[in-house]
Amino acid sequence: MNIRSLTRGDGVVIGAAVLLFIASFLGLYSIDGVPDDYDLPSLWGSGPVVLSVVLAGLIGAALVVVSRGLPQPRKIAGLDLGQFGIAFTVFAAWSALGNIFDVTGGIDNIGPGSNDGAPDAGTGLILALIATLIMAAAAIATPLVPALKAALVGAPRPAAPQPYGAQPQGGYGYPGGPGAPQPSFGGQPQPGPQQQPYGAQPQQQPQQAQAPQQPAGDFSPFWFAVPVPRPLFAEDGSPTPIAELAPGTWYLAVEQRGATLVAQTQDGRRGVLQDTSGIQRG
Repeated sequence: MNIRSLTRGDGVVIGAAVLLFIASFLGLYSIDGVPDDYDLPSLWGSGPVVLSVVLAGLIGAALVVVSRGLPQPRKIAGLDLGQFGIAFTVFAAWSALGNIFDVTGGIDNIGPGSNDGAPDAGTGLILALIATLIMAAAAIATPLVPALKAALVGAPRPAAPQPYGAQPQGGYGYPGGPGAPQPSFGGQPQPGPQQQPYGAQPQQQPQQAQAPQQPAGDFSPFWFAVPVPRPLFAEDGSPTPIAELAPGTWYLAVEQRGATLVAQTQDGRRGVLQDTSGIQRG
């Protein structure tokens, strides 16, 4: 599971799941006039609430987060795990709303005047409703809202890549550094500028041929990251993706073809990134 592929919306779902778990240990009922030392049941004391609110919400959040972190989407009965997770979160929010309206499950409707002194929704049930509503809203809105599709954990910025064929600059201790003797083909070092015999005139160094300057529009490889998961297609134009680029991971752009980029993944695979909008350059 790639944690860096999680989005801000997934972070909201995780936070709501934590709030729901905490709420499950708080009071299910609230009764006026009950002494403080009286032990009212928590959400775990009601089977329907546990199954339809607590467990359904936690399972839905887990499916949403896990499906986002997988390199390839997993399907069950033709539906993605994320779609199952969204359905669970909506069901949990709907069930929590129903329990708020009818805390005792219909018992308070038996006989005339039976509503007198009926318990109200407790702190745990109210927090569970808030948590499941936030969870369902974030799970639904994440693929639609750009702010929620942004990466939750940013990747460390890589060092700028060396241009192809470039050598490290000469310096002290490096071959070709100032004053270092240059080896010849026979293996014998040839004198450098500082090794001229005493009284001899320094020989004029031939002008080095200047390398032709590259046009300003030439491409230089660079690192980049995508804001949302995007497919990488084969270079031969095949419509089937060969990989999926995940947010929070740096990839190397090795070539530009019009509005598309030829990218290289961490395992050495190359492909065409057709959608380059919103990418972050390293």
